[in-house]
Amino acid sequence: MQSDPAHPPVVPFLRAAVLGAGTMGAQIAAHLANAGVHVDLLDMKAREGHPDALVSAALGRMKKLKPAPLFSDAATSRIRVGNFDDHFHRLSEVDWVIEAVVERADIKQSLFQRLEAIMAPHTLVSSNTSGIPIATLAEGRTASFRSRFMGTHFFNPPRYLELFELISGPDTAPEHVQRMAEFARVHLGKGVVVAKDSPYFIGNRIGIYAMLLSMRERDEHGLSMEEVDVMSGELVGHPKSATYRTADVVGLDVMKAVISNLYEAVPADEERDTFQVSPELEDLIARGHLGAKTKAGYYRKVDADIRSWDPAKADYVESRSPDLPKLKKLMKQPLAERLGMLFGMDNRTGESFRRVTLPLLAYAARRIPEVTDEPLSVDRAIRWGFGWDMGPFEMWDAMGFDAVRRRMQQLGLALPDWVLDMDATDTFYRNEGGGSAVFRPADRSWVAIHTPADESLFVAHPDPLRKTDDTLLRRLTDDVAILEFRSKANTLGSDVIADLVHAVRFVEEARDFRGLVIGNTGTHFSVGANLLEVGTALLLRRHGKIEEAVRAFQEALETVHNSRKPVVVAPHSLALGGATELTMANRTPVAAAESYLGLVELGVGLIPAGGGCLRLAEQAALRAPSGHPSEILAQLQGAFKQVAMTEVSASASHAREMGYLHTGAPVVMRASRRFHVAAERVRMLSEAGYLPAADAPTVHVLGRPGAAALESMAYQFHQGRFISDYDQHLARVLASVLTGGDLAGDAHVPRQHLLDLEREAFMRLLGEKKTRARIRHMLEKRKPLRN
Repeated sequence: MQSDPAHPPVVPFLRAAVLGAGTMGAQIAAHLANAGVHVDLLDMKAREGHPDALVSAALGRMKKLKPAPLFSDAATSRIRVGNFDDHFHRLSEVDWVIEAVVERADIKQSLFQRLEAIMAPHTLVSSNTSGIPIATLAEGRTASFRSRFMGTHFFNPPRYLELFELISGPDTAPEHVQRMAEFARVHLGKGVVVAKDSPYFIGNRIGIYAMLLSMRERDEHGLSMEEVDVMSGELVGHPKSATYRTADVVGLDVMKAVISNLYEAVPADEERDTFQVSPELEDLIARGHLGAKTKAGYYRKVDADIRSWDPAKADYVESRSPDLPKLKKLMKQPLAERLGMLFGMDNRTGESFRRVTLPLLAYAARRIPEVTDEPLSVDRAIRWGFGWDMGPFEMWDAMGFDAVRRRMQQLGLALPDWVLDMDATDTFYRNEGGGSAVFRPADRSWVAIHTPADESLFVAHPDPLRKTDDTLLRRLTDDVAILEFRSKANTLGSDVIADLVHAVRFVEEARDFRGLVIGNTGTHFSVGANLLEVGTALLLRRHGKIEEAVRAFQEALETVHNSRKPVVVAPHSLALGGATELTMANRTPVAAAESYLGLVELGVGLIPAGGGCLRLAEQAALRAPSGHPSEILAQLQGAFKQVAMTEVSASASHAREMGYLHTGAPVVMRASRRFHVAAERVRMLSEAGYLPAADAPTVHVLGRPGAAALESMAYQFHQGRFISDYDQHLARVLASVLTGGDLAGDAHVPRQHLLDLEREAFMRLLGEKKTRARIRHMLEKRKPLRN
């Protein structure tokens, strides 16, 4: 596979420093540590107590944040705290310095002056500022410093939001910009957008404007807070948190600062008056209602109810159901069609949609070429930074370019000349030369959208080798095949399992394939077994069919485990239950960093029965240094707790620690690169002369004494009210299987013995009323029942 000349291999940063341990600084340090970078996190020296107390406290607060900024607790070991007085000399040892102190140019400039005196010749320097011009921050520095200085604007929270705005100064060397862009993409998993050095760059300039337009619907047009959040949420392809919930998450004090700073920074913006802090926001902040961090903002949870702020009553009131016509009908449509329907609706819903959307699209168009030269960068910034499914210009195309333009003109919305000059049949995006192209206003042309080769691999060979209702087998590259799950939620039903076995056998026998990748681009890799299939068989009393399916699943995963050619399972997002067992069975997986694995079967009244118990028992025995039963028990206790408490990994790195992902499995920071890395791994293993290593014929298990120790743990969980009575019963069943069943003491048992125990326990539990109740509840309510 040839490298992409436009994206040569990047020289990674091994050491970095973050200046400023505030909310953003601490989280940036955390994400660098997630990526394997060793980080110095520095801030002011404490006036009392330990000199590093302020930074240590900030690190402690960061570790408690939800969602978690760190992949796992182990990443913390790569963060070293310090202060500006005692540890500034450390900056001479790092490859990258990121400034994230308070948004004051004089303070930032003084830090850069100190830094320049000690920094190494190779060190790159950047600022996480969101509003101060990069050129201003570089004033007074030498040419050498300015050539290595740029803006790197992370979005909050840095681990989860994809956008990374990269801003060159007037003297920044292009090779340093390219290195930073590739490091952010490959090693930090970011979507990089190069922005111009304009106030608040692209994302916040347009995204905050969109939020304020939505809020105006409540202030000026009488929509309720709940209605605004419906109109600016999933209905239009935006996150569920929509407008007011997003503000609560960001923090109302932070929102005020951003809006106020934007107002001051854009004196020539024709919409400057929109960037004003509302009296309601001022009032909430004065009352100490700052959003999620104070458990009260625009919304507040009172017992089990979510209440919204009513400024007239100066209190939180019960939420009102939205009075917006045809919502249910709209939500059944694909997003592009939904937007078109909203644009054309002659009712309260359509009117609100047009009042917000049309001014937003016009504003985005007017920001070109101020913030960027093309629509693509705007769309990517908004999609990656605010979580929208479509950016402004993609939405415009979906509704019909000329129809939207004509309506804007009727409403008197100002449009730039480049939009007015476009033909009625034009669009911002179109297919051209077998790929996608975007309109470039500067010369009225469409330019090809370049996607790095290591991110475009998934769509390179779309023609199927074999297609069924639930899977697709096709080429990923000329010599590597891929099997995609396409069942509902990518569940692993009996047909999917049969297709999995077929794919492995096909690749083994085909001379022109080196191996197989198992992966997909669904919302989740797989939520596990097809519970509906199990529930239906239970209703029809087809217990024999269920046992046959469980046995087939075990055999299929053994087929993957022992394949004669490399098989690479490539999970992403949720990979639960049977999908975790599939990953565990695979000798050579590649995982997206944001992969969440867990053996969660106890949540539906069952235990893992696809080899999960076998592999946990194997791992415990193999990890015991001398193989003594006490050492095996120490290893097994952690695995038992994970399954008994239905714990799910916080990341792929955490899954490795939990034993759900092989220790040496590559973790890919940018999810879209996992197919490239998986294909490369297949080819490397094939070139090396791959043969599956022979498993030990037996597993050292602990018998009844080990089960008793695990049952004692379950008792303690129950006494602490962490699990229910039935959970404790299930945990006892799990303990028996993990320790080899009814054995008087420790023994070496065949691997098949543990597979049989799994399957038999699974079938017994299906006969219990409380298990059936859990299965029914999950199918009906989509959440677990703790009976």
